[in-house]
Amino acid sequence: MSGHVGLFGGSFDPVHNAHLALARLALDELQLDRLLWIPAGQPWQKARTLSPAADREAMLRLAIADEPRFALDRRELLRQGPSYTLDTVRELQTEMPGAQLVLLIGQDQYAGLHTWAGWQDLLARVTLAVANRPGPLLAVDPEVQRHPHRALPLPLQDIAATDIRARVARGERIGHLVPPEVARYIDQHGLYRP
Repeated sequence: MSGHVGLFGGSFDPVHNAHLALARLALDELQLDRLLWIPAGQPWQKARTLSPAADREAMLRLAIADEPRFALDRRELLRQGPSYTLDTVRELQTEMPGAQLVLLIGQDQYAGLHTWAGWQDLLARVTLAVANRPGPLLAVDPEVQRHPHRALPLPLQDIAATDIRARVARGERIGHLVPPEVARYIDQHGLYRP
């Protein structure tokens, strides 16, 4: 598979409407042929314990089912040890020679990119697309800023997975923050309850 392939990684715990808005915007703005959702196995920079991989994967499958250009890539869920984006990109380049890989990240990830394993090598292999998040712009490492990137003017949706998990724990409704199938899944499987 060649063409332009977007890479969208994250813990997706849970996947929510702002993730989907960003992914749909990326398809159009970046003229992607497809977008791979790459749920993290063990993100090395996350302090908290994630929900089981099977639940995060199931919610993601439900959320992206209606867009044929979206695909789920399970490699980081299956990988032993920490998930490094660079490892994933190297594997994808071997599998899809000739594909232009576009790495989709948020403003907060962009600000911390200089702490990622092998970030210089990573930026040499992908086109970077940075989504603006609500709030003030964060300072970005000057070395990282030297690399060209595309800015994605995301419609401001102040939705965070942390807030969604807290709302569920308090017994509040989340139907306006996640796709209906995802809200049902969370309810049926008792996720995020104390």
